Amino acid sequence: MLPRVGDSLSFLYADIVRIVQDDTGVCAETTSAEGEITRVYLPTSALSCLLLGPGTSITQPAMATFARHGTTVVCTGSGGVRCYSATTSDALTTRWLEHQVHQWSDPERRLSVARQMYLSRFDMAVPPTTKVEQLRGLEGQRVKALYKALAQQHRIGRFRRNYDPAAWSEQDPVNLALSSANTCLYGIVHAALTALGCSPALGFVHQGKQLAFVYDIADLYKAELTIPLAFSLHDSPYPEAMARRGFREELRLYKLLPRIVRDVQSLLAPAEVEPLPDGHAVAMVSLWDPEVGSVPAGTNYANLATDSQSEPDTDDDTT
Repeated sequence: MLPRVGDSLSFLYADIVRIVQDDTGVCAETTSAEGEITRVYLPTSALSCLLLGPGTSITQPAMATFARHGTTVVCTGSGGVRCYSATTSDALTTRWLEHQVHQWSDPERRLSVARQMYLSRFDMAVPPTTKVEQLRGLEGQRVKALYKALAQQHRIGRFRRNYDPAAWSEQDPVNLALSSANTCLYGIVHAALTALGCSPALGFVHQGKQLAFVYDIADLYKAELTIPLAFSLHDSPYPEAMARRGFREELRLYKLLPRIVRDVQSLLAPAEVEPLPDGHAVAMVSLWDPEVGSVPAGTNYANLATDSQSEPDTDDDTT
């Protein structure tokens, strides 16, 4: 088993390097102005996800090594934000994807996860019988109150959230910064979900988009991370760039990737089920059985099928 996905070494971000395979292992190379090459060897067996930022290149042998070790390789924006594409190794377990589909496919279980997502955003106790439409209203009130408090704190008057791509340049600095910071947050969440093997499209609160689950998980952190950052840039001449830069700088303090992994697993794994290990790889694929769940693959079940179809032995003493 490879290290836990939530461990500190499970995610590694690199930019402006060339990643190659040599006789010793996989290394990241940089070249100085004088032509001197510096190599840093990467702990391939301890990585669940490699984030490749701008200015990186990687060779096919290096990619093959990461695939053998079950490492997901993600192409991201600067600082690990914005997930553009990702490769998934065939060694990546489907454990958490199966949990996601199990919870998503049943309306009652999906409702339970959605309710838990709403409740996790509140600083107050909410009755467990509260309906989802009521939770949506409570969540909207909380966000509205947060906007009002931050607007008063920064003395910017009344604030109204507005996202209009068709009139992007006409928006105020806070809206521009918030949209930019949220995009960065979506990239981090997308990378984490890819490393876990979950589907970004199967959301519990959101639906109808390929990033529906990304939006679900990102909403858990906006009140803490992106909204205060956006309001702090209310008088910035470059709110979008400053929001991206500020989010990247603060990301080290948040330790957000392991936190996302823990939160996703706690939402998808039912409370009454014994917690499952989050190993990145499995030794062999199994076969689905409607009664026992899984049976070993690589086994010939011909004899069992023959036995089940044969007539039972009977003693007939009648004449």
